Amino acid sequence: MLSSCFFSQSAIDVAKGLLGKIIHRYYNKQWLCARIIETEAYCCDEKASHSSLGRTPKREAMFMSPGTIYMYYARGKDSLNISCGNTGDAVLIKSAYPELNDPKATDEMLSMMQKLNPTHDNEIRPIEKLCKGQTLLCQALALKVNNWDQRQFDKAVFYINDDHTQSRDIVQTKRLGIPLHRDAHLMYRYIDLDYIKYCTENPLTKRNSVSDCDYIILSE
Repeated sequence: MLSSCFFSQSAIDVAKGLLGKIIHRYYNKQWLCARIIETEAYCCDEKASHSSLGRTPKREAMFMSPGTIYMYYARGKDSLNISCGNTGDAVLIKSAYPELNDPKATDEMLSMMQKLNPTHDNEIRPIEKLCKGQTLLCQALALKVNNWDQRQFDKAVFYINDDHTQSRDIVQTKRLGIPLHRDAHLMYRYIDLDYIKYCTENPLTKRNSVSDCDYIILSE
């Protein structure tokens, strides 16, 4: 389980460091496991961050100790964030990929995640799209705002672990859905290159996307 020391870093360092880590969620008597493949950093001193709008009861988690869970509704659906070292900073878990090889994973894990997160037509959602986006991720892992906002991770039911599988190459790019007047130019989104085809939006294949301008590949 990642310690509070890990989250005591800057939002940017946490966002990069979370890539490759595994979310463990105990639900309905079994573990659901997903590897983090995409994150976004939000710093208090830039306009896209919720905390830049001021401290309120709803945003309180962003001002609490590093490693505090901050959940809110994005377009009416649940979204998972974690507070970081600098007061008001947080990281959004943008996408993940079901980790079937985790020691805690069961043969029934994938079917449970698909049951939790069907398509709009109530069909089975394919594995590569189960956690493709912040709200789909929360739905597939049964994570709800009213259950987890302002709480700490709990190794018995919900935590993030390091299996020491390090992301060799990271793609750094602009965040998604940020209005131009709210620091949309900042390249605070990070993607594990090995899983980039499963992220929310692939900057490498986006039309008119230019290397070293719209994205950068960081090699470890």
